[in-house]
Amino acid sequence: MSHFFPWTARFIAPAAPADQSEHPQPAPLFRRDFNSANIRRATLHVTALGLVEAYLNGQRVGDEVLAPGWTTYRHRLNYSSHDVTELITEGANTLGAMVGEGWARGRLGWEGAGPTKNIFADRPGLFMQLDLDYGDHRESIGTDEEFRTSPGPVLFESIYDGEHYDARLEQVGWSAPGFDASTWASVEVIDWDLTTLETPTKEPVRRIEEIPVQRLLTTPSGKTIADFGQNLVGWIRLSVEGDAGTTVTLRHAEVLDNGELGVRPLRTAKATDEYTLRGNGPELWEPRFTFHGFRYTEIEGYPGELTMDKLTAVVVHTDMARTGWFETSNPLLNQLHNNTVWSMKGNFVSLPTDCPQRDERLGWTGDINVFGPTAAYLYDVRGVLGSWLRDLALEQKHKGYVPMVVPDFQTHAAPMTTAVWSDVAVLLPWTLYQAYGDQQILEDAYTSMVEFTDQVAGLLNPDGLWDSGFQFGDWLDPDAPPENPSGGKTESHLVAAAYFCRVTEVMAKTAAILGNSEDGERFSRVAAKVKQAFQDEYVTPAGRLANNSATAYALAITFDILNAGQKERAGEMLAKLVTQAKHTISTGFVGTPVLCDALTQTGHLDDAYKLLLNTECPSFLYPVTMDATTIWERWDSMRPDGTINPGGMTSFNHYALGAVADWMHRTVAGLAPAEPGYKRITVAPKPGGDLTSASARHLTPFGEAAVSWRIVDGTVTLDVKVPEGTTAHVVLPVHPENLEVEVGHGSHSWSYELPAGHNETPEYSLDTTFGVLAQDKELWESFTATFSSFFPGVPLDANNPDAKNISIRDMLGMIPMSPAGLAEALENVLTTKNEVPA
Repeated sequence: MSHFFPWTARFIAPAAPADQSEHPQPAPLFRRDFNSANIRRATLHVTALGLVEAYLNGQRVGDEVLAPGWTTYRHRLNYSSHDVTELITEGANTLGAMVGEGWARGRLGWEGAGPTKNIFADRPGLFMQLDLDYGDHRESIGTDEEFRTSPGPVLFESIYDGEHYDARLEQVGWSAPGFDASTWASVEVIDWDLTTLETPTKEPVRRIEEIPVQRLLTTPSGKTIADFGQNLVGWIRLSVEGDAGTTVTLRHAEVLDNGELGVRPLRTAKATDEYTLRGNGPELWEPRFTFHGFRYTEIEGYPGELTMDKLTAVVVHTDMARTGWFETSNPLLNQLHNNTVWSMKGNFVSLPTDCPQRDERLGWTGDINVFGPTAAYLYDVRGVLGSWLRDLALEQKHKGYVPMVVPDFQTHAAPMTTAVWSDVAVLLPWTLYQAYGDQQILEDAYTSMVEFTDQVAGLLNPDGLWDSGFQFGDWLDPDAPPENPSGGKTESHLVAAAYFCRVTEVMAKTAAILGNSEDGERFSRVAAKVKQAFQDEYVTPAGRLANNSATAYALAITFDILNAGQKERAGEMLAKLVTQAKHTISTGFVGTPVLCDALTQTGHLDDAYKLLLNTECPSFLYPVTMDATTIWERWDSMRPDGTINPGGMTSFNHYALGAVADWMHRTVAGLAPAEPGYKRITVAPKPGGDLTSASARHLTPFGEAAVSWRIVDGTVTLDVKVPEGTTAHVVLPVHPENLEVEVGHGSHSWSYELPAGHNETPEYSLDTTFGVLAQDKELWESFTATFSSFFPGVPLDANNPDAKNISIRDMLGMIPMSPAGLAEALENVLTTKNEVPA
């Protein structure tokens, strides 16, 4: 609903307090009476410098929460519009509002990040305009000096620290006609540029679902804790009855630590709500100006018996439409995907954030850059991410660079342009274009994309390498020290150089799509130069990389920096590194999203599945085995012994490492766009591991596309649904004739026998080659352990190209004076494996 009347309202606030310190002030109430009759239509527009709840004649207006959401307030402030015709009465009426601190005035950032209060405003400013259409004339009633204000029952509220509410201070009927406001104070008009007011292009935050308590616990220290069974984002709805003045305290956390509430990962965020009872009957309360990331809530001061039905978790997030689903025959893998969905929901509260629980909750650019493809599959994110990209472009124009977080709360931060984080300005619009096929996405972002790319081009050395300045590198590599998350195995400037190869390639394609041929040619030249510079600096002619890390190889492979021969060798080296790590994770934020793709593209699908299905720490499924219900920031946020990782960055709800879900959608289930917006669809499942079935559904811009495959008793069945207006290229999985077909709109099904010998357990002997032996992880570990008992410290490398085709018998023949019993011991390992039923 748009605004057509001219703005007559102004921002208003209570008079500035005599105490100008940062001591908490109660959230103010505002009201104004007016008379009206014979209204044809009434529309209320409302926003605030802070968070606002609007009321008309005692009724709450709208179902949004945490409105007006978070944008880069200096440049654009969203307002909501509501048809309130049915709430207007003949005669006396009253407008009311309550305003909290929110993101505009509450503390933001983390300890040591600079000023953290009153970043965007220093007063609780309210803006309301009620447009009344009488048919023959129009009238507007807006916030001005006629409004009155009073402190409300919310004594303290903070995004990070929680809300304290004293129900004894409620003023019954304060937003309805007939209320005596003679003791209320006058307001002041405050200055704010009304040209920043905009209608929102993203969905609002709403209450989406409710989660009941799963169990009540008593901790070793005697505290009472409610476990909701799911790490979620929102707040508690409390049902209570007791004496006036009784205070119930609710403290939130994601995990338990030695049986007690695990609050250390919250850093300075208190995450604590307090409710003081009014007395005289049952009371129902929930906070309105805060949110928490939690699974567990500690309850103190509850009067009488606390039962599970007295607490309900209210889940809130941006009200996006769900568009993607995925399921397999492996329950752990299904839980990993479910964890990814929950992490996305919890971190899409008005904008894409890094985490929802500690003293941060910021729009970190790198996280959404790597997670973008997964986000666009799971939900329709055109609104929320389109709005965020607009904020990014405005911040970029204002500051001259892309900030690490958007909106940027850091008023005195040094300029910093980094790979993966800053280049979200280019790669996220491209991701959204691939998902939705809407050229306008690229048009809207093009200026920002060009400015970023040209800026980095100016930072290159004469050879074309981005080799200067701070870089985050492969952030949170599991081998990085807890106190230095950027200190991983992969050279940070290699990451920067690889990513700029990708950025310039995307820019050349974008310019061509938009018909900017001059830009396209220019970016193509830059792309060729930076690709050659990467090759010269980091790649041997044979395909080895100077930086021998999985992330380095994965980037070079998936960003198409290598020629065909180099790519094959790089794939072998990558598979070798993955195997040496025993198919545990050795990559961070940068390498993880592309690791399985790199293995798949170079013919190492088995290694990709072993990586995906491993449960040892660190691995994709290790957190699932530790009862995780969201994606963790670190692979070992919770260590195997149940202790919390000591690092300062130990969130249990961080979606970045869930980016593997994109590969799961495209490769495990086999559903991917062949052209932007799924105008053409690729259906190419690649079964592997222990999976006997997988399925995916996605609501494309053309309608629902779906893929489902299953293998039962040696028969493969593939079902495909193609929406109207599209076609699909189908590559039938493990088909005996490698069949590929083109199909159009409708439902299609194929059924055929598995090729002879597929998935049959091989008979192992001394004539088995090392390449075959290493495909069986459990057997390989037993075999190498037995070998090591004869030759301590001597490694066996089955991924060495020269070793893959060597048999065990050949290897034994190469050992001079082979120890007595070695051959027999190794053969016993193989015989034992052969005797295990498949």
